[in-house]
Amino acid sequence: MYAWRGQVADSETENACLIDQGSCGCCLMQQQIQRMKTFFNTSLTELEQELTKTKNVLNNIRASRSAFSVSLTNKNNFNCFGPFRDDKLIPYQHVFINLGDGYSPETGIFTVPRSGVYSLALTVYSDAGSPGNTLAACANLQVNGLTVAGSKEKNMQDQEDSATVVVALHLNAGDRVAVNLPIGCFLCDDNNHYNTLTGFLLYATD
Repeated sequence: MYAWRGQVADSETENACLIDQGSCGCCLMQQQIQRMKTFFNTSLTELEQELTKTKNVLNNIRASRSAFSVSLTNKNNFNCFGPFRDDKLIPYQHVFINLGDGYSPETGIFTVPRSGVYSLALTVYSDAGSPGNTLAACANLQVNGLTVAGSKEKNMQDQEDSATVVVALHLNAGDRVAVNLPIGCFLCDDNNHYNTLTGFLLYATD
């Protein structure tokens, strides 16, 4: 900064109005610059805070991503699972996707990683083998051992049949989703993947 007596320090210029009334123009300019600096610094701080919030939201979304899609088997030969004398959980062996590792092929159970609303879709298919045989294409979608939806087709008119059930459910972290095969029912499949179970998080609620 410069004054009538040459270059001076900024601190002196800031007090120019008190020292020299003739430098009031410089003083007003300095005050305006200071106001602008304060405004820009405040705006920058607010932008940085918004950026941090946005990054946290994105990281939260990435961390909460959960999706799985599985089928009964990947074998080339056509085989049937069941019938059994007792209800049995279906261990879907072929995994298309298991984002978040919530599904276990060993148990057939999907453990909910985070509370939220999930979309769940179950498709069942069976083949009686020949006309006149009893077809029993049935399965129940369960949460913590309780049936929330299902499909049941038992008759001697159809050699083969399939059905799909789709639901949206609010699930809590730790809930266990599985498909139960009722007594006397059987599902048939090969590498065409007729029997599938799919689920994914629509949005978190925690």
